[in-house]
Amino acid sequence: MHRTPRKPTPTRRRLLRTLGGRALLGALAGCGVPGAYVAPGDRSGADLSTRDKRLLWANWPLYIDKDDKHPNRRPTLEEFERSTGIAVDYVEEINDNDEFFGKVGPALMNHRQPGRDLIVLSDWMCARFVRLGWVQEMDRARQPHIARNLDPLLRAPAFDPGRRFTVPWQSGITGIAYNRRELGREIRQVSELWASDLKGRVTLLPGLDEAFALLMQGSGVDVTRWTADDFHRVCDLVERHVRSGRIRRFTGNDYTKDLVSGDVPACQAYSGDVVQLQADNPDIRVVVLEEGAELWADSLMSPDLARHKANAQRLVDHYYEPAVAATLAAWVNHVCPVPAARDVLAASGDEDTAALAENPLVFPDATMRRRLAIARDITSSERVEFAKRWNTIVGL
Repeated sequence: MHRTPRKPTPTRRRLLRTLGGRALLGALAGCGVPGAYVAPGDRSGADLSTRDKRLLWANWPLYIDKDDKHPNRRPTLEEFERSTGIAVDYVEEINDNDEFFGKVGPALMNHRQPGRDLIVLSDWMCARFVRLGWVQEMDRARQPHIARNLDPLLRAPAFDPGRRFTVPWQSGITGIAYNRRELGREIRQVSELWASDLKGRVTLLPGLDEAFALLMQGSGVDVTRWTADDFHRVCDLVERHVRSGRIRRFTGNDYTKDLVSGDVPACQAYSGDVVQLQADNPDIRVVVLEEGAELWADSLMSPDLARHKANAQRLVDHYYEPAVAATLAAWVNHVCPVPAARDVLAASGDEDTAALAENPLVFPDATMRRRLAIARDITSSERVEFAKRWNTIVGL
């Protein structure tokens, strides 16, 4: 399961800037429009899984293990196909949460089959699907590996207690990354981003759902139960730092280039990106701050009227077998949602692969786990107001 370290892939948590996605979101008014909601009795249709051994799985680019010698092959997926006889049409078509929402939303809100049996979206978007009733409940009795191996930290997000509708594909940490050589010191608290030697040399993430939780934690807020007042206080803080020139810009995956070059010695970042950067530059660090950091996930869902739900459920459970999860973790380098995979990696005869088992950015240790929190999601009634203010600050 060893592979050559690769350059960071495009972040899977980007903000849509196109009119089409915004128009649909506006039409749904933050997902509160009654006409868009699908009642529980209308979510399932005829399941063809027994006689039709296939499924269509939509995922993000570069978000699954590949064979280094044969890039078109996906070992863990091929293993599932061999063991079950189920053919998987794997499509890398999700490039942005909101963009994909706009792609499948019209079918789902009009009770039409969406053409996909399994999808992967960031948890804040999964929350939107769950609230709208656009996703089917999974049968955990048929998914023993999930029941046994899902990380307790990820079992009960506010939008889906008990993970009845969603299952983490991969997880990650939003923290502060910094270039130790360029900065010349460590960073331990969010407030250190505003130090005089970093003026005009700090970047933040642009997306509302990606950025605000860590900034709240820096102000001592419990992000599992934050309030509107907490949000606006963070916006006030960020506005002050924008006006004073302390924040260089708001940026998506480009922050990795600035971090490596030293143009930006410190920035808001995702743990998986930093693990990959460290393969070439050990001076790049990411810190789970003293105040804590946000733990997030990209999760699997089976949308309404999926024709091969049972096949999709078997595939999801396959990835919760520790050996399979270990292979995937060794390739993507995100926080693994299957802690038992750690022992599989540790037993590897390859030194680099075994080292991943000791990497707290892949398998958080006890100290780090105590500092991680899943932020409560933004409700439908809050989203329009909050997005308007945040996007004004960011310049979207």
